[in-house]
Amino acid sequence: MTDAGFRRRFTALLRKEARQMVRDRSNLVVGFLLPIALILLFGYGLSFDVRHAPVAVVMDDRSPTAQEVVSGLQGSAYLEPVFVGTMNEAERRLMAGEVNGILRVPQDFSERLARGEARLQLLLNGVDTNTAATIEGYLQGAIGHYSSRLADRSGGASPGGMMGSGTISIEQRMWFNAANTSTWYLVPGLLVLVMTLIGAFLTSLLIAREWERGTFEALFVTPVRPIEIVLAKLVPYVAIGLIDLVICLLAARLLFGVPMEGSLIVILVTSLLYLLVSLLLGLTISAVTRNQFLASQVALLASFMPAMMLSGFLFDLRNVPTVIRIVSSVLPATYFMELLKSLFLAGNNWEMIVRNTAILAGYAALLLAVVRFLMRKQLR
Repeated sequence: MTDAGFRRRFTALLRKEARQMVRDRSNLVVGFLLPIALILLFGYGLSFDVRHAPVAVVMDDRSPTAQEVVSGLQGSAYLEPVFVGTMNEAERRLMAGEVNGILRVPQDFSERLARGEARLQLLLNGVDTNTAATIEGYLQGAIGHYSSRLADRSGGASPGGMMGSGTISIEQRMWFNAANTSTWYLVPGLLVLVMTLIGAFLTSLLIAREWERGTFEALFVTPVRPIEIVLAKLVPYVAIGLIDLVICLLAARLLFGVPMEGSLIVILVTSLLYLLVSLLLGLTISAVTRNQFLASQVALLASFMPAMMLSGFLFDLRNVPTVIRIVSSVLPATYFMELLKSLFLAGNNWEMIVRNTAILAGYAALLLAVVRFLMRKQLR
């Protein structure tokens, strides 16, 4: 009798929980769509491999021998040589982030090669240390392969060189990250994640909490306007975000020694603008969902996780499939990530600063209009 009663009670409870789970779409999203999204992103979309990395090639020596040396870079799946006329043009492209490195063939390359002491100059963008190290390895391999073929032709081994093999050595310098440490690359990205977490994740609970508690209905009988409600909810979290921003900047400079090559004022202004975008995104999610649990999950999926995986925080976005690049181009975090890394390590690239700041301002204006519309719709 006891076993039969247990089975009836358990079966009834099991049916109730199953029906409730099916009705609650947020559980289904977390239970099914999140694992699928993660496995597709990590398995297909994300890659630490470097493919078709653009490298500027400056041919000060245009002899057939020099042409033969760099010909090994063409047709490679890993490197994409971009031939430029002058070193100034190559440096401009490196500063703008259009290329990941510069390979320079000196004017006396052929003469030195005949004496067994040829050298190539390599400049690498150290903002992304992993990509820089990978590109250096690919170039070493390509030049080393040519040196081996040259040694086979001459019938014997050739003297080695600095960071090179055979008769050709590579003199390497790292720009924007003289210490060659990944900390300088990661800390600015962590600041982006903190701004995203403070902004979107926390504010996503605000309106949803009031709907669940029933306090939001009291606003129906008050003369307050939607913009006043929005501003009242934003200001406290802007203050929290600014405090966290100052803490992160002090930690980056004093604890980790990350240089701040760009303008501090520009860093503060763009950070405040991105914080506003994140806060407005969180309010939009909160106004649409009206449920704290669902709002927190949507905020996690729509803001924090994309900012961590698809914004360029962990790897160069040029190495991911086209679909992932399109998705990343929609994320505000992508533009703020590029801004911060450039401002911290490379300095004031005003063309990029103006472009990305304008994009973030556009996101802020769009989200503000959406939040006002949603609030007005609810109040009426």
